[in-house]
Amino acid sequence: MTGIMKAQIDWIPLAIGAVRPTQGKTLAVMQVSGGSQSFNAVNQLRVLGRWMRTLTIPNQSSVAKAYEQFDDCGRMKPSAYSERVVDVMEELVKFTLLTRDRSDYLTDRYTERREAAEKLEARLKLAAVRRP
Repeated sequence: MTGIMKAQIDWIPLAIGAVRPTQGKTLAVMQVSGGSQSFNAVNQLRVLGRWMRTLTIPNQSSVAKAYEQFDDCGRMKPSAYSERVVDVMEELVKFTLLTRDRSDYLTDRYTERREAAEKLEARLKLAAVRRP
């Protein structure tokens, strides 16, 4: 995985309140490589997706020898690799549509509800103390 990708992930806030900003989002993982096909990066991204509480789709793609797979305009040439990328993107759209209105339910956690309740209780106590 590139240093740029790691840096981007490092800048994602761990939580806003008790909820991760990535929580409940759908995620597809793909990689391109200059050499032979390897799934190390997509496997790392899959682990990161779980850590960030995303709904990671089952399908994934790895494009080997990426320098051979693109034309002079930067478009991917027709190949088994490009078809696989389309398959992954179709699955991403399908999972997004299936989970879009259910994300809150699928990512609802006891510990987050408890933490939110504790914060509300603390705010109410502060409001009671501040009243004349």
